[in-house]
Amino acid sequence: MKIKYDREACQGHNRCYMLAPELFDTDDEGYAILLVDGTVAAELMEKARLAADNCPEYAIEIVAD
Repeated sequence: MKIKYDREACQGHNRCYMLAPELFDTDDEGYAILLVDGTVAAELMEKARLAADNCPEYAIEIVAD
């Protein structure tokens, strides 16, 4: 599974960081930073889905391999 993040759509709510700190961090302006190259490890798949499902701006997308 891969995860895609659209920085332009992000509004800095930081739900992704709160739900999946292994996958996301925040920059100095409060916007998300994806910590992985797009590929999500098996043990983090549930957190990736949770972050995508809770993004109010739909800036996170889960893509099947």
